[in-house]
Amino acid sequence: MTITIHKFETAEIEPLLNDLARLRITVFAEWPYLYDGDHEYEARYLADFANASDAAMIVALDEGMVVGAATVSPMSAQSSEVLEPVKSHGIGIDRTFYFGESVLLREYRGQGIGHAFFDLREQHALACGAKRALFAAVIRPHAHPMRPWEARDLSLFWRGRGYRPVEDLTCEIAWKEHGEGAESPKPLQFWMREF
Repeated sequence: MTITIHKFETAEIEPLLNDLARLRITVFAEWPYLYDGDHEYEARYLADFANASDAAMIVALDEGMVVGAATVSPMSAQSSEVLEPVKSHGIGIDRTFYFGESVLLREYRGQGIGHAFFDLREQHALACGAKRALFAAVIRPHAHPMRPWEARDLSLFWRGRGYRPVEDLTCEIAWKEHGEGAESPKPLQFWMREF
């Protein structure tokens, strides 16, 4: 494997939209999201993201093939489902950046790419004047029937990067998971790091 990791900003992302949509659908179908993906929705979501000011996408490529991606953008550019709980909690959004998805094909995990994703997102946020970064992690019970036996608890990785869960700060985002007839809201816990 010859992995290269690049930061793409705004319009630079457009040529990669279809590959990124496929990647998101593939990875989010797995635990803990169990997402029953929709390519049209993904393409629209990514196109909107690509047009956000000060947004960037970190992309991992293996000989030109997209194998992973992570997003970073101002908190002010987020949907109301993410933005409103943060504002209501009293966290100033002016100099806050949001780390959206971090998706990586299974066979590329455990090689330090996740750290590179965080490094480059943090560098981008700091260059844009950020004072803090947040992300939201889906909450699933340990005894969930779809939880695979080898599922990793990423909280140690996040804590090692300096992030901590923000007490009493959660949000709900709706998506359709495998086995559901329609979208339903899923709870997510916010994690934050001050720079």
